[in-house]
Amino acid sequence: MARLQRIDRRMFLAELGRRSFVVALIGAGVVACSSSSDGDTVTQTTVRATTTRADGVTTQTTTVTGGAQSASTTGPGEPLRWEVASFGFVSAYLLARGSSVAVVDTGVSGGVDRFEPALAALGAGWSDVDHVVLTHLHPDHVGGLGGVLEAAPDAAAYAGELDVAAIDSPRPLVALNDGDEVFGLQIIGTPGHTPGHISVYDAGSGLLVAGDSLGTEGSEVVGPNAEFTADLEAAAESVRRMAAFDVDTVLVGHGPPVGPAAGELLTQLAVSL
Repeated sequence: MARLQRIDRRMFLAELGRRSFVVALIGAGVVACSSSSDGDTVTQTTVRATTTRADGVTTQTTTVTGGAQSASTTGPGEPLRWEVASFGFVSAYLLARGSSVAVVDTGVSGGVDRFEPALAALGAGWSDVDHVVLTHLHPDHVGGLGGVLEAAPDAAAYAGELDVAAIDSPRPLVALNDGDEVFGLQIIGTPGHTPGHISVYDAGSGLLVAGDSLGTEGSEVVGPNAEFTADLEAAAESVRRMAAFDVDTVLVGHGPPVGPAAGELLTQLAVSL
């Protein structure tokens, strides 16, 4: 099982400092990752505390501070719900625990309204969005980031460490690696499609949000699109890593959700590679 590491305040500040140093070295190409749209530096801090009740249930409280407000949300002690935000050829997802929502991928630019039906289905609004996780750097998955972060001004935003510098963001992105945890969700490093591709896994429900590290065709789980995958060997190894998890449902960027036999299908795919 991959290691579990929570992103705390000290780690975030260290990461932000490192990003600022990189910006100073390589110039405007990364400035958008650490500045707001009006040029002011934006600082966000994410602090998580985990407690275990007498009955053994573990609850994680996440506090995100940034801008004028703070948002406090409850983590893995509550069941996960999810909805699809469809952009036609690509999908993003909303994951909810209680009244708190995490967005996974943001679709293409100008499509922020595509999230509205999914938010309504969850009984939520943009003020409930506390986290935005990007699976990888491709524009059909991060193009809508600016609109989403504008609609959810207090949300923390994340991406895989090796993809962060290539993503245009109106405020800093927290770099994630294999085994990190956000919103009670485990981050699985799934490089290959892009160097910093990550997937999101919820152990309680067996839900895997795989971005483009997997695809689906009808009720089948397939490998990533070879035409747009940077390293096919690494991508195959990522499929094998995901197959080691107890997966019930697979959500991907391109193709319909597959479940509840997705774990078996994923295992069969891994064996075939």
